[in-house]
Amino acid sequence: MRVTRVYVELPLSAGAVVALPPDASAYLARVLRLRSGDPFVLFNGDGHDYEARLLAIGKRGAEAEVVGVRPVDNESPLRIVLLQGIARGEKMDLVLQKATELGVAEVLPVDSERSEVRLQGERLDKRLAHWRGVVASACGQCGRARVPAVAAPRALEAALAELPALPRFLLDPVAPRSIGTLEGLVSGCVLAVGPEGGWSPRDRELLQAAGFEGLRLGPRVLRTETAGIAAIAALQARFGDL
Repeated sequence: MRVTRVYVELPLSAGAVVALPPDASAYLARVLRLRSGDPFVLFNGDGHDYEARLLAIGKRGAEAEVVGVRPVDNESPLRIVLLQGIARGEKMDLVLQKATELGVAEVLPVDSERSEVRLQGERLDKRLAHWRGVVASACGQCGRARVPAVAAPRALEAALAELPALPRFLLDPVAPRSIGTLEGLVSGCVLAVGPEGGWSPRDRELLQAAGFEGLRLGPRVLRTETAGIAAIAALQARFGDL
């Protein structure tokens, strides 16, 4: 039986009564059509599921009581950080959703020379909030209680200067090494996937200077919305928990 899980950015504890934010209230009322007394699960990204009971629901919002708490231990032992060239619209949403389901730890959206989407100001803020909502929703569906971080979009150079100390791979269909030949990938890696137009020669120079090694994912050229998802799945199958 599928459990209804709802993400909230609120402190939660057993016995607490919480006023749910408008988006969560609308989801419970209009989409799930829950009523007072119905059970569901809240999570806030702290690694726990909070069993809750709906106390009241109406046009002005909803209120719930936390009746229990349990730790959730389903995070991958492999920390995969996805350095993703910003893709257009639904493509980026798909990457974020499926990467989350597959256990990605963090996503770093980057603006590269061939990026077709340029974000700044209010548009950037709205898009970032939307992306984080996509990731939180994916966590609710797949059962994760840790929400992967989605960094604010930045230029490739800026992102490269702040990467974690992990092995770094650049997907390249002509690279000599493949995922099948990798050995000893214990803690995780940073995986770089270009935008629709791929990485430019200058982008590749920057990535290689930052320690990225070419990694082949089969003999075919994959689209940006396919490449990262396929690579994460392959890495999880070989070194993670798939």
